[in-house]
Amino acid sequence: MRHQVAGHKLNRTKGARLALRRNLIKQFFTYERIRTTQAKAAAIRGEAEKMITLARSIQDADEAQKVAARRLVAARLGNNSNAVIKKLFDEIAPRFAGRNGGYTRVLKLGPRFGDKAEMVLLELVEE
Repeated sequence: MRHQVAGHKLNRTKGARLALRRNLIKQFFTYERIRTTQAKAAAIRGEAEKMITLARSIQDADEAQKVAARRLVAARLGNNSNAVIKKLFDEIAPRFAGRNGGYTRVLKLGPRFGDKAEMVLLELVEE
């Protein structure tokens, strides 16, 4: 039984799955839209929304809470993600200050030519 088993395996080992998720989220925050398979988009959408909510919720907090929030996001994204974290907290989060969730949109693009995998466009919602 799969009771309380969270996440998508994506037919990968744990390390490969972690690296894939980190890279997809970094690319998503860098370009604000990515073209990927439906399964991969579903795997990262919730985590990306939680990061945006965390960044949005500490806008009026003191410095210690801001540093702690940045460290939490850095722990999820791994090394060499300073530019992505800066963009998330300084550009993306203030845009969604008046929005209570639902920061992303998934648009279906149809099947991929090579293997018929369902492709989607995952993007940030414009206000």
